[in-house]
Amino acid sequence: MFYYILAALGYTLAMVPEGFLAVGCRGLGWLVATIPSRRRHTLRSNLSHAFPEKTEAWRRQIALESVRRSLEMVLFLLSSPYFSKERLKRQFTAHEDLERMIREYTANPGSVVILSPHFSLMEGNTILPMLVPGAFPPIGALYRPLDSPSMEKWVKQTRERWGLRLMSRREGYYQAVDMLRQQGAVVMLFDQNAGSTGALTLFMGRVCSTTELSGLLVEKCKTRVAVIYPERRGFMRGAIRGEYFGVAMNSEAVTFAGNLWLENKLRSNDNFCADWLWLHARWRHQDDPKQRFRLHNKRNLLPDQMASLGLTTLPRRTRYFFRMPNWLGDVVMALPLLRAVRLGRPDAEITLLAQPAFIPLLEKLQVADRLIALPPQGAGYGKFFKNLRVEYPDVHILFTNSARGDNEARLIGAPQRFGMKRPGKWRPWLTHSWDMPADLDETKIHQTRVWEKFFQHFGLKEALDLRPIAWPGVKPATKDNPVIGLICGTENFPEKRWPVEHWRELIKAILAAQPKVTLSLFGTARDAEITQAVAEGFAPERVRNLAGKTNLVEFAEALAGCTVVVCNDTGGMHLANLLGVPVVAVYGPTNPVRTGPIFDAPHAILQPPGCPPTGGAALASLPAAQVFEALQAFLTRS
Repeated sequence: MFYYILAALGYTLAMVPEGFLAVGCRGLGWLVATIPSRRRHTLRSNLSHAFPEKTEAWRRQIALESVRRSLEMVLFLLSSPYFSKERLKRQFTAHEDLERMIREYTANPGSVVILSPHFSLMEGNTILPMLVPGAFPPIGALYRPLDSPSMEKWVKQTRERWGLRLMSRREGYYQAVDMLRQQGAVVMLFDQNAGSTGALTLFMGRVCSTTELSGLLVEKCKTRVAVIYPERRGFMRGAIRGEYFGVAMNSEAVTFAGNLWLENKLRSNDNFCADWLWLHARWRHQDDPKQRFRLHNKRNLLPDQMASLGLTTLPRRTRYFFRMPNWLGDVVMALPLLRAVRLGRPDAEITLLAQPAFIPLLEKLQVADRLIALPPQGAGYGKFFKNLRVEYPDVHILFTNSARGDNEARLIGAPQRFGMKRPGKWRPWLTHSWDMPADLDETKIHQTRVWEKFFQHFGLKEALDLRPIAWPGVKPATKDNPVIGLICGTENFPEKRWPVEHWRELIKAILAAQPKVTLSLFGTARDAEITQAVAEGFAPERVRNLAGKTNLVEFAEALAGCTVVVCNDTGGMHLANLLGVPVVAVYGPTNPVRTGPIFDAPHAILQPPGCPPTGGAALASLPAAQVFEALQAFLTRS
C-alpha cells in the first residue's frame, strides 16, 4: 500500500509546475530554519562549529538556503522517477570536467570507485548511465537498505530506472568487488555518520566517524578513485561534475582524501556550502552520553590523519561548557576533573563559567580554552545566558547542585546537560544525571572523588592527575630565610576559624625559634579585622598583614613563594596545596576526609584531641604547641 502512495505522490509532484514547488520550498524552508527545534539546533550548531570565523548572519543565511535545498532534494527524490528522459536532459547536463574524466576512462578503461557527497541534487547521479551512455559499464551503487519493504521496493525500482544497479551495504560488498573486477564502477555516499562501525577521523576540524568502505574497495581491487557530484544551477537543475583523485590505493589514504576534498569544496564558495546537508548530524557519534568523556570507536585513524595534515594536537572543536563552583576551594578541587577531560577528550574546547573573581586566576593557571565571567544577579541575568545560545556548546557539565545553575544551563541550551542528583533532589533541567547511590556516604569520600564517580558514569577512563602546578617565575623561600604564610580567616562558617589568641601564641613561638623568619598574614578585606587582631603588637617587618591588600592572582603568587602555609579549612588552603606549597591545616567542625588537600604536595591535617576523623569538634581545644610542632617538621624537611 505504501508503495502506491509513494508512487502517486511522486507522480503528482512531477505534474506540479516547478515554480509552485520552488515557492513552497522557500516558505517551508524559512519555517524550518526559524522555528526552534532539535533539527534547527543541529543545523546551526554544525555551521557554527565548521565556520567559527564567519559571522552569525552569514551562518544563518547558509542555514536557510541549506534547508530550502534539503526540501528540494526530497521533492526531486520523489518526483524525478516520473520525469521523462527529455525533461531530465533539459535539467541536467554533463559538465566539461565529467566529459574529460570520461575521455580519460575511455582511453584507459578500468575499474573505479566513485565517491558521491550529500549535495541537494545527489539523486541526479542516478541518471549518469543515461546522461553519458556506456561511460562505466557496468555501474552500481552501494546504499543503505530501508526497513520498510514498500519503500525498499520503490527506491530500488526508481533508482535503477536508467541502468544503475543498487547493492545493499549490508550484503553487497562482494557484489561490488565482482563489479569492480569486471572493470565497472561502484558509486557510494562517503560523508555520512558511520556510527560505531566507522573509523575516527577529522572532518571540518571535528572528530567524526567515517566509513572506510570506499577505501577498502580501492585497496582490495586496486582501483582508481573519483568523485562525481551535481553542481546546482537552479531549482532542480544542475551539471554533473567529476574528477579523479590522485591518491594512494590504500584504505586510509582514500578515507582521508574524501574528507579533505569535501572540506575544501564546502569552503570554496557559498553555493557548494549551502548545497550540503547541514541538517545531517554528521558528528553525532561521539555524543553517546555514556561515553561523553572519552573518544571511542571501532577504529581510530586520528593519529595517521593528524600526521598527514602536519598536526601535533587535535583541533579543539567539541565545545564543553563547565559551570564551576561558587567557592574558591571547590573550584580548586574540581581542577583534576578538567585535567582528566582534557586527556580523555583531546578534541574538547573547554569553556569555564565562573565567578568573576576567579577568572584572572583560572586564566593564569591555563586550565581552559575560554573563560566566561558570570554576571551579577538581577536585570539582564537571564538574557546573558540566552545570548550564549549562539555559542552552540555540545555539552554542559555542572559542578554545582543549585536550581540557579541548572536554569543557566537550560537558557544556554546545550543538547546535553550533565549533573549529579542526590536522593530526593529534583533537577528537571538536566538531560542526563548521575543518580548518587543512596548508600554512598559522602562523609567518607573526598569531594573530588565524588565528582570522579560522576564523570566515570559518563565514560571517563583517565586517572586523575593530582600533581601540583608550579607558579611561573616564583620559587619558594629557603629554610635559611623562611616565609611562613598564615591564613587566619574564612569566607564562611566562622566556627572554622582557629581562635585569634592561638594564632598569636603560634607566632610568638615561630619568632622565637626562627630569627630570620617572615610571616605573611593573608585574607580578604573581610578578614582584615581578624588579621589585625592577630598581628597587633608584632614588628610589621616580621609579621606582615596583607589581608585585603592582594587580589586573587597576587595572593596565589605570594602563596607560591612561601616555605609553608598554616591555615584554617579555607579556599587558600586548597590553592596553596595546588601550588605544591606544604600546608598545615587545622580542622575542627569540618570534615578533612571530604574537603582536605587533594593534590600530591606535603600537608598535615591537625584536629583537636578526641575529634573524629570526619570532624565535629571545636577548634579552640587544638593547642598552638601541636601546630608549631607540625610546622617545625616541615621547616626542618625544607
